[in-house]
Amino acid sequence: MIVLVINSGSSSLKYQVFDMQKEALLAKGLVERIGLNGSILTHRPTGKDQVVIETEIPNHDRAIQLTVEALTHEDHGVVSSLSEINAVGHRVVHGGDRFSDSVVINEKSLAEICALFEVAPLHNPPAVMGIEACSHMLPGVSQAAVFDTAFHQTLPNYAYNYALPYELAQKYSLRRYGFHGTSHKYVAERAATMAGRPLEDLKIITCHLGNGASITAVDGGRSVDTSMGFTPLEGLIMGTRVGDMDPAAVPFLMEKEGLTTGQLNDLLNKKSGVLGVSGVSSDFRDLEEGAAKGDERCRLALDMFAYRVKKYIGAYAAVMNGVDVIVFTAGLGENSASMRRSICGGLGYLGVQLDEEKNKGRGEADVSAAGATCRVMVVPTDEELMIARDTYRLLK
Repeated sequence: MIVLVINSGSSSLKYQVFDMQKEALLAKGLVERIGLNGSILTHRPTGKDQVVIETEIPNHDRAIQLTVEALTHEDHGVVSSLSEINAVGHRVVHGGDRFSDSVVINEKSLAEICALFEVAPLHNPPAVMGIEACSHMLPGVSQAAVFDTAFHQTLPNYAYNYALPYELAQKYSLRRYGFHGTSHKYVAERAATMAGRPLEDLKIITCHLGNGASITAVDGGRSVDTSMGFTPLEGLIMGTRVGDMDPAAVPFLMEKEGLTTGQLNDLLNKKSGVLGVSGVSSDFRDLEEGAAKGDERCRLALDMFAYRVKKYIGAYAAVMNGVDVIVFTAGLGENSASMRRSICGGLGYLGVQLDEEKNKGRGEADVSAAGATCRVMVVPTDEELMIARDTYRLLK
């Protein structure tokens, strides 16, 4: 079965194509600046040269059309015709409490995804645009939705509920949902394989650390707590998101600065985090460079981030009554040896001990010292492969 994976944003669209008989990646690509000047498609077929196409791309229908043309092109294509594409899997960020697993897309499930626009106004509408575009360009091809929130539907009610008046919380479905679930699930499964132990026997803390960041406690393969909440704003300090803070600071800031709800939302989501603290950048590479040159605010931002991650690791070890493996993934988690060192320092009481030479490397690795009772692993995430697997499982 050939599966096309789509990750659709408001002005971008990422895709990958897999032959699921071998779980082989055939091609991947990125469409940028949809509906804007300077639209571009970058197509990367496995084993062939990269192709860049600059053309007007006014909407997602055109983006999907160009994607299909690239995939079936006689020189740089990877399938001979549209008929070879058997299924399409879509990343959908928010499934609310309606979806505890990936689903086949039909009129009912699509309507329920649309009903969640109110709680995911930035993420779910672009996903639906991608679904509808594929329906137009690939009529008759079955599609599946894979939700970032689904993995966290196993949280117990005492972990996902907020201490609001119960009726009010129920009325508006105000609860912890968690995000990055596809990534957390993939790296937990991969870590178990690397450890040579059944996933059901392990207590794993997965740290998805990038511009968006979250941590999940995975006990026996099930998510039992996670740092993001009703929205991706809660939890860790992130590139531009504030993370955990006193809710009373919200009306205080609105009153003191004369902010509207929209302006405050923009402040907390786009102008805070390590960008707000450092005043320099939301890119951790820039902060590490600044800190190395003596910029104290860059150093403070990095220290605050590492401290918050360490605090969550300690909390989740308590939640699970121990931890066997700590996994680092995503851009920062995979690539920053210094951040991993900062986070793991002081976790000796959990049995954590890094091998400094192994920790300097790149790529998938167990970076624990010999004799450490809690393994520390670096696992590059592969959300697209996870989406392809779920799509294959549902539609094969």
